[in-house]
Amino acid sequence: MSKRESSKHKIDRRMGENIWGRPKSPVNRREYGPGQHGQRRKGKMSDFGVQLRAKQKLKGYYGELREKQFLAIFEEANRRKGDTGENLVGLLESRLDAIVYRAKFVPTVFAARQFINHGHVMVNGQKVNVGSYRCKPGDVIEVRERSKQLASVIEATQLAERDVPEYIDADHNKMVATYVRVPALADIPYPVIMEPNLVVEFYSR
Repeated sequence: MSKRESSKHKIDRRMGENIWGRPKSPVNRREYGPGQHGQRRKGKMSDFGVQLRAKQKLKGYYGELREKQFLAIFEEANRRKGDTGENLVGLLESRLDAIVYRAKFVPTVFAARQFINHGHVMVNGQKVNVGSYRCKPGDVIEVRERSKQLASVIEATQLAERDVPEYIDADHNKMVATYVRVPALADIPYPVIMEPNLVVEFYSR
Protein backbone atom coordinates (compact mmCIF):
# COMPACT_ATOMS: atom_id res chain seq x y z
CA MET A 1 0.00 0.00 0.00
CA SER A 2 1.39 3.42 -0.93
CA LYS A 3 1.97 6.09 1.69
CA ARG A 4 -0.81 8.27 0.23
CA GLU A 5 -3.28 5.39 0.14
CA SER A 6 -2.43 4.51 3.73
CA SER A 7 -2.92 8.14 4.75
CA LYS A 8 -6.37 8.31 3.11
CA HIS A 9 -7.49 5.10 4.80
CA LYS A 10 -6.23 6.35 8.16
CA ILE A 11 -8.14 9.64 7.82
CA ASP A 12 -11.36 7.83 6.87
CA ARG A 13 -11.14 5.48 9.84
CA ARG A 14 -10.23 8.28 12.24
CA MET A 15 -13.25 10.28 11.11
CA GLY A 16 -15.47 7.19 11.01
CA GLU A 17 -16.74 8.36 7.61
CA ASN A 18 -15.90 7.76 3.97
CA ILE A 19 -15.11 11.43 3.41
CA TRP A 20 -14.16 11.07 -0.28
CA GLY A 21 -16.92 8.58 -1.14
CA ARG A 22 -14.39 6.01 -2.39
CA PRO A 23 -15.54 2.41 -3.02
CA LYS A 24 -12.42 0.98 -1.35
CA SER A 25 -12.63 2.99 1.87
CA PRO A 26 -12.15 0.75 4.95
CA VAL A 27 -15.14 2.50 6.55
CA ASN A 28 -17.34 0.67 4.04
CA ARG A 29 -16.42 -2.53 5.90
CA ARG A 30 -15.95 -1.34 9.47
CA GLU A 31 -16.98 1.99 10.93
CA TYR A 32 -14.85 1.97 14.06
CA GLY A 33 -11.58 3.83 14.41
CA PRO A 34 -8.04 2.52 13.92
CA GLY A 35 -5.99 0.76 16.59
CA GLN A 36 -6.70 -1.82 19.27
CA HIS A 37 -9.16 0.46 21.07
CA GLY A 38 -11.06 1.47 17.94
CA GLN A 39 -14.11 -0.63 18.75
CA ARG A 40 -14.75 0.84 22.18
CA ARG A 41 -18.14 2.44 22.61
CA LYS A 42 -17.96 6.16 22.02
CA GLY A 43 -19.36 8.52 24.62
CA LYS A 44 -21.22 11.69 23.80
CA MET A 45 -18.85 14.19 22.24
CA SER A 46 -18.46 17.63 23.79
CA ASP A 47 -19.16 20.80 21.80
CA PHE A 48 -15.40 21.28 21.49
CA GLY A 49 -15.04 17.70 20.22
CA VAL A 50 -17.77 18.20 17.62
CA GLN A 51 -16.13 21.41 16.40
CA LEU A 52 -12.68 19.81 16.33
CA ARG A 53 -14.00 16.84 14.35
CA ALA A 54 -15.62 19.20 11.80
CA LYS A 55 -12.30 21.00 11.38
CA GLN A 56 -10.31 17.78 11.04
CA LYS A 57 -12.75 16.41 8.49
CA LEU A 58 -12.68 19.53 6.30
CA LYS A 59 -8.90 19.87 6.59
CA GLY A 60 -8.40 16.18 5.85
CA TYR A 61 -10.68 16.27 2.81
CA TYR A 62 -8.37 18.72 1.04
CA GLY A 63 -5.33 16.49 1.41
CA GLU A 64 -4.65 16.76 5.15
CA LEU A 65 -3.55 20.40 5.03
CA ARG A 66 -1.09 21.56 7.68
CA GLU A 67 -2.73 23.37 10.60
CA LYS A 68 -0.81 26.59 9.91
CA GLN A 69 -1.92 26.50 6.29
CA PHE A 70 -5.56 25.79 7.14
CA LEU A 71 -5.63 28.51 9.80
CA ALA A 72 -4.29 31.06 7.30
CA ILE A 73 -7.12 30.17 4.89
CA PHE A 74 -9.66 30.53 7.72
CA GLU A 75 -8.27 33.92 8.72
CA GLU A 76 -8.58 35.17 5.15
CA ALA A 77 -12.15 33.85 5.01
CA ASN A 78 -12.90 35.67 8.26
CA ARG A 79 -11.52 38.97 6.91
CA ARG A 80 -13.73 38.83 3.83
CA LYS A 81 -17.27 40.17 3.75
CA GLY A 82 -20.11 37.69 4.03
CA ASP A 83 -20.51 34.36 5.77
CA THR A 84 -17.14 33.09 7.02
CA GLY A 85 -18.05 29.42 6.57
CA GLU A 86 -19.09 29.98 2.96
CA ASN A 87 -15.95 32.04 2.36
CA LEU A 88 -13.85 29.22 3.82
CA VAL A 89 -15.12 26.47 1.51
CA GLY A 90 -14.98 28.90 -1.43
CA LEU A 91 -11.28 29.55 -0.78
CA LEU A 92 -10.58 25.83 -0.37
CA GLU A 93 -12.30 25.04 -3.67
CA SER A 94 -10.29 27.82 -5.39
CA ARG A 95 -7.03 25.98 -4.74
CA LEU A 96 -5.45 24.59 -7.90
CA ASP A 97 -5.18 21.08 -6.46
CA ALA A 98 -8.91 21.10 -5.62
CA ILE A 99 -9.81 22.23 -9.15
CA VAL A 100 -7.58 19.62 -10.81
CA TYR A 101 -9.29 17.00 -8.63
CA ARG A 102 -12.81 18.34 -9.30
CA ALA A 103 -12.10 18.41 -13.06
CA LYS A 104 -11.33 14.65 -12.83
CA PHE A 105 -7.82 14.98 -14.22
CA VAL A 106 -6.63 12.84 -11.29
CA PRO A 107 -8.32 10.27 -9.02
CA THR A 108 -7.67 11.94 -5.63
CA VAL A 109 -6.80 15.32 -4.14
CA PHE A 110 -3.52 13.77 -2.93
CA ALA A 111 -2.72 12.78 -6.51
CA ALA A 112 -3.65 16.30 -7.67
CA ARG A 113 -1.00 17.86 -5.46
CA GLN A 114 1.67 15.46 -6.73
CA PHE A 115 0.53 15.92 -10.34
CA ILE A 116 0.89 19.70 -10.01
CA ASN A 117 4.23 19.47 -8.19
CA HIS A 118 5.63 17.38 -11.05
CA GLY A 119 4.85 20.14 -13.54
CA HIS A 120 1.93 18.57 -15.43
CA VAL A 121 -0.46 21.55 -15.11
CA MET A 122 -0.73 25.00 -16.67
CA VAL A 123 -2.92 27.93 -15.62
CA ASN A 124 -3.71 30.46 -18.33
CA GLY A 125 -0.89 29.01 -20.43
CA GLN A 126 1.76 29.21 -17.69
CA LYS A 127 3.16 26.21 -15.82
CA VAL A 128 2.21 26.24 -12.13
CA ASN A 129 3.70 23.67 -9.76
CA VAL A 130 2.17 24.80 -6.46
CA GLY A 131 -0.99 22.97 -5.37
CA SER A 132 -2.13 25.82 -3.12
CA TYR A 133 -2.11 28.31 -6.01
CA ARG A 134 -5.31 30.39 -5.78
CA CYS A 135 -7.37 30.35 -8.97
CA LYS A 136 -9.82 33.07 -9.95
CA PRO A 137 -13.09 32.70 -11.87
CA GLY A 138 -12.27 32.59 -15.57
CA ASP A 139 -8.89 30.93 -15.11
CA VAL A 140 -8.17 28.13 -17.59
CA ILE A 141 -6.47 25.04 -16.17
CA GLU A 142 -4.89 22.63 -18.64
CA VAL A 143 -2.93 19.41 -18.49
CA ARG A 144 0.35 19.93 -20.35
CA GLU A 145 0.48 18.39 -23.82
CA ARG A 146 3.13 15.80 -22.92
CA SER A 147 1.05 14.64 -19.92
CA LYS A 148 -2.36 14.21 -21.57
CA GLN A 149 -1.79 10.58 -22.47
CA LEU A 150 -0.69 9.44 -19.01
CA ALA A 151 -2.62 6.30 -18.05
CA SER A 152 -3.52 7.74 -14.64
CA VAL A 153 -5.07 10.83 -16.28
CA ILE A 154 -7.11 8.83 -18.77
CA GLU A 155 -8.36 6.51 -16.00
CA ALA A 156 -9.32 9.44 -13.77
CA THR A 157 -11.52 11.06 -16.44
CA GLN A 158 -13.49 7.82 -16.69
CA LEU A 159 -14.21 7.45 -12.97
CA ALA A 160 -17.92 6.87 -12.47
CA GLU A 161 -17.95 7.53 -8.72
CA ARG A 162 -18.03 11.33 -9.07
CA ASP A 163 -19.08 14.02 -11.55
CA VAL A 164 -17.55 17.37 -12.45
CA PRO A 165 -19.49 20.08 -10.55
CA GLU A 166 -21.24 22.91 -12.39
CA TYR A 167 -18.76 25.58 -11.27
CA ILE A 168 -16.05 23.90 -13.36
CA ASP A 169 -16.34 23.51 -17.12
CA ALA A 170 -14.16 20.55 -18.11
CA ASP A 171 -13.35 19.24 -21.59
CA HIS A 172 -11.77 15.80 -21.22
CA ASN A 173 -10.99 15.54 -24.92
CA LYS A 174 -8.71 18.55 -24.69
CA MET A 175 -7.90 18.09 -20.98
CA VAL A 176 -8.83 21.69 -20.27
CA ALA A 177 -11.01 23.08 -17.49
CA THR A 178 -12.30 26.58 -16.75
CA TYR A 179 -12.97 27.68 -13.20
CA VAL A 180 -16.35 29.29 -13.82
CA ARG A 181 -17.19 30.68 -10.37
CA VAL A 182 -16.52 30.39 -6.68
CA PRO A 183 -19.01 27.84 -5.34
CA ALA A 184 -21.30 28.08 -2.35
CA LEU A 185 -21.37 25.24 0.17
CA ALA A 186 -24.54 23.82 -1.41
CA ASP A 187 -22.77 23.55 -4.80
CA ILE A 188 -19.83 21.46 -3.58
CA PRO A 189 -20.27 17.70 -4.05
CA TYR A 190 -18.98 16.53 -0.68
CA PRO A 191 -19.79 12.82 -0.18
CA VAL A 192 -20.38 13.52 3.53
CA ILE A 193 -21.86 16.45 5.44
CA MET A 194 -19.32 19.21 5.95
CA GLU A 195 -20.04 21.82 8.59
CA PRO A 196 -17.82 24.88 8.07
CA ASN A 197 -19.99 26.77 10.57
CA LEU A 198 -18.57 24.48 13.28
CA VAL A 199 -15.05 25.24 12.06
CA VAL A 200 -15.84 28.95 12.51
CA GLU A 201 -17.04 28.21 16.06
CA PHE A 202 -13.87 26.23 16.76
CA TYR A 203 -11.56 29.11 15.79
CA SER A 204 -13.81 31.71 17.46
CA ARG A 205 -13.49 30.19 20.93
